[in-house]
Amino acid sequence: MSSRTVYLDHAAATRPYPEVIEAMKPYFLEHFGNPMSFHKYGGAPRAALEEARSAVADLIHAKAEEIFFTASGTESNNFAVKGVALALQKKGKHIITSAIEHYGVHHSCKMLERVGFETTYLPVDEFGRVDPEEVKKALRDDTILVSVMLANHEVGTIQPIREIAEITRERKVTLHTDARMAVGHIPVDVEELGVDLLTLSGQHFYAPKGAAALYIRKGVRIQPLIHCGVQEQGRRAGTENVPAIVGLGRAAAIIREKVAGEQKRLVVLRDRLEQGLTSMIDAVKVNGHPEHRLPHLSNICVNYMEGEGMIMMMVARGIMAASGSACSSKALKASHVLTAMGVDHAMAQGSILFSLGRETTEEEIDYVLAEMPPIVERLRMMSPIYQQQKG
Repeated sequence: MSSRTVYLDHAAATRPYPEVIEAMKPYFLEHFGNPMSFHKYGGAPRAALEEARSAVADLIHAKAEEIFFTASGTESNNFAVKGVALALQKKGKHIITSAIEHYGVHHSCKMLERVGFETTYLPVDEFGRVDPEEVKKALRDDTILVSVMLANHEVGTIQPIREIAEITRERKVTLHTDARMAVGHIPVDVEELGVDLLTLSGQHFYAPKGAAALYIRKGVRIQPLIHCGVQEQGRRAGTENVPAIVGLGRAAAIIREKVAGEQKRLVVLRDRLEQGLTSMIDAVKVNGHPEHRLPHLSNICVNYMEGEGMIMMMVARGIMAASGSACSSKALKASHVLTAMGVDHAMAQGSILFSLGRETTEEEIDYVLAEMPPIVERLRMMSPIYQQQKG
């Protein structure tokens, strides 16, 4: 077991900025009150929530009153899909999404299908991209919602959301995009994109877990999923997690200033990793679009082996990465994203997701490049399929 640790699993969780932790501390002890209280202990938490709301809005160029706090990206996705569907069901019950969405969207659609809705799952090309023309073809008179992610959580492919938005606006159909992996890593502007709803989550850009948001364009019809109080303009009842939301706001303010520089830096490191792996190991496939891709994600398939085996040996050498998406990595099955892209099922079993972050260094990438070839060689020596191919 190596004493060295290289963390390349930022798609699952990120280490909060120290400034974020410091900003949160007063709201555990000093300003512990409920923001709905109108005595002195409620004032500071209430003001802090609105400051955080403005910071998150600024990050995506929205209005503060269009930001609604939730507990996770999964909740935001559920809120968007189910909330819009329930609000517009008298108009129609047809939803369009893609084959590679996060399970938060897919499972929401599946639940709605059980109560009478219909979902069209659009195919993607070999790079994981949706063709806007396929969206146009799938639209029907009873279509009420299109949900296509801004960037994929496994392969990093960035979707042509602006082009899709032009189509949905012309047909007056609500458009939601899951931007959890994109916000904080590439510039995101809701006005430029033309979306009606957008999901973001703080744990992906150095804020604490438990703080996320749904952008809802003013005028969009949506039903709340949690009923009781008047919090979040009556759209999401329950006492807000003030410390976590404060952390989300502080992280949003920090990353807004850093996103462009980090984007350039991480592209260099990601490319160094991929070029090294493909040159040193045979039968390796890099997944995702060659140009329209997030800077910090690298998904590779190593043929003739399972990703789980590689992950275990990588962990022994101190390399922390993931096999498939965070929500499905415990399931020994091929990624639905990769199979939708046409990746062979056997090869998809050997997928590894490296996700880089603000603390990732060139020296760490070189360490991975030094350790990966012998790990693959050792596992392939135990693979009868590889030995047969080699022979």
